[in-house]
Amino acid sequence: MEPAYELFDHTADMGIRVRAATLPELLAPAGEGLYSVIGNVVAGEEAGPAGFDLTGRESAELLRDYLAELLILLERNHRVVTAVDPSIYTEHRLAVTVQTGRLDGKRSSLLREVKAITYHELDIRLIPGGYEATLIVDI
Repeated sequence: MEPAYELFDHTADMGIRVRAATLPELLAPAGEGLYSVIGNVVAGEEAGPAGFDLTGRESAELLRDYLAELLILLERNHRVVTAVDPSIYTEHRLAVTVQTGRLDGKRSSLLREVKAITYHELDIRLIPGGYEATLIVDI
């Protein structure tokens, strides 16, 4: 299964559905989906790596927390994830290093403000060939 995402409308919010063969492979398309909700987010010059070591009660919560970290990187530091290298993704822990680039304000078009990645309808489930994650983004 090729990792992919799709957006769907959700009562005044936006949904992201992600599919991949493995849990770690969900991370990159989930991030792409988040950026797609925001608009056309383009990375410019390299900004260096960032690392996250997250713990939680379940793998879906960790995916939500990961996307919340990406949102913070974008809003506070104007950094965009360009590559994802997960070292651990289990039910209770996610350790990942990401490469980042500085947000290219001239080439990017930010269409929506994302307020939060919600817990509403948050889910990761097994499907034939891999996993499917559902996330709702508060816009």
